[in-house]
Amino acid sequence: MKLKNSYLFIIICSLIISFGGCEMLDTRIDTLPTEENINTNYTTLWGLGYAPYTYLKNGFSSIDGNLFAAVSDEAEQTSPTSSTQLFNEGSWNAYRNPADVYDRCYEGIRAANFFLENSEDYKTFLALNRDTISDGQRQYNLDVKDVSWLRNESRVLRAYFYFELIKRYGDVPLVTKVLTSDDNTDLVRTGFEEVVDFIVTEIDAVKNNLQSDWASYDVTQAGRITQGAALAIKARTLLYAASPLNNSSNDLTKWEKAATAAKELMELNQYYLADDYQQLFVADNTAKSRETIWALRLGTNNSFEIKNYPIATPGGESGVTPAQNLVGAYEYKGTPDPEDPYTNRDPRLAYSIVTNNIFWNGRTMEIWAGGNDSEHNTNASKTGYYLKKFLNPNLNLVQNESKLRSWIVFRYAEVLLNYAEAMNEAFGPDDNNGWGISARQAVNAVRARSGVEMPAVDANDQMEMREKIKHERRIELAFEDHRYWDLVRWKDAGEVLSEPLKGIKVMKNEDGSFSYTDFVVENRKFISPKMYRFPIPQVEISKSEGVLVQNPEW
Repeated sequence: MKLKNSYLFIIICSLIISFGGCEMLDTRIDTLPTEENINTNYTTLWGLGYAPYTYLKNGFSSIDGNLFAAVSDEAEQTSPTSSTQLFNEGSWNAYRNPADVYDRCYEGIRAANFFLENSEDYKTFLALNRDTISDGQRQYNLDVKDVSWLRNESRVLRAYFYFELIKRYGDVPLVTKVLTSDDNTDLVRTGFEEVVDFIVTEIDAVKNNLQSDWASYDVTQAGRITQGAALAIKARTLLYAASPLNNSSNDLTKWEKAATAAKELMELNQYYLADDYQQLFVADNTAKSRETIWALRLGTNNSFEIKNYPIATPGGESGVTPAQNLVGAYEYKGTPDPEDPYTNRDPRLAYSIVTNNIFWNGRTMEIWAGGNDSEHNTNASKTGYYLKKFLNPNLNLVQNESKLRSWIVFRYAEVLLNYAEAMNEAFGPDDNNGWGISARQAVNAVRARSGVEMPAVDANDQMEMREKIKHERRIELAFEDHRYWDLVRWKDAGEVLSEPLKGIKVMKNEDGSFSYTDFVVENRKFISPKMYRFPIPQVEISKSEGVLVQNPEW
């Protein structure tokens, strides 16, 4: 194709450098091209096919340009002016919500709707424009196939945006066409279950007409929606729909649907648990791993290291620092050492969190009182820990060294845990329903992964297994933007997120040993039931002149 390099530029802008960073694809609601332009401009048509991708937001910049973990019991944000404090103090509202995604998701939906409406007759368009592309039948067939893929991907992306909306807001307007300015003021909220049905129906309609693996087809297009990504969206959506927040009657058929959806993805036999948990999250390992189902490729940068390297590392700003609440949850794998609370623990602790006196990033971490990484330094960790997960080690920030980075949206371990949770609720811990793998076996597969090798869970009944699965999600998926939403969908947030956030004080003794004491970093507040749903932005309520109804208590 003569214009292939133009499309490669589009792909790089939207999928590798940063979403929204390419001017051509920055097709916000008020700047979309006209239908006439699309029908006479092949490049514009193709660009609009990639446009919905520009509205995806990676989890490295969920809030204040950093991880959402700091609004859960996983971590604390070092900066005293961080807007995470609005969440942690319970003072956010419909006028000021630093984690609001309402507009962004609807802009993504608008971009998908616009492309779908204006590419319906794409085969005719491609045939009429052969002189500007290629007059080969083979190339025409490839172009038809790729636009068909883009149309299916747009439907999946639209479904994903709707999942992100209902996850936060509950009932939301369901829009499947491009709206006029008059339409925008006449939207009512569609019921949660109807939106779930829409998501599932859309994915089922296109799941068999998506690429199975873009990286093997054309590595420059890795990061686009695949069949696995679509099925992962469906499985997560149905898991949330079955959870207590959205399933007050505990309808077991909803849990069975969630288990079936996870099983459908597992049966692709395309994804596996990575051999090296720690390395899965750094550099180009993330995008290349067979555990990764869908990752947003963010190009080469060092911004996450700048924000989260320990304070004594030149260029590091501490950023999001893990809490004792999480550290204390890592199980012991052997006999506890009273002089070193981090020895003989679940290996994922050392893979994910920097603790006192370990050697990392070319030096010993001096978190003890008076040490180089201790709280006596401005902007040092408030918790006595630093983040390790996701961080490329040994980057010289002074020399502006950087590495490739990708944000995992879905990975296979989550799918196994989704399956385990749904199976346990639908059938109990050991009944596999004739599917070959039970809830217990699924969660144990994650625990037994290479390099982790934790013992099988000890659970005698459904209730005990439920708690074990909750624990495993907390540990396996730490800092990956699951914990807050898990607590919300389980309806555990009212209790857990109102508990004090704790850290560890470390004292170095005269003999060189250390003493460790828990302390309260800050008291937190989660107002229940109010905060189980985000507020609809007040500007949207006002614009609708009362048609949109606000969530309770907001």
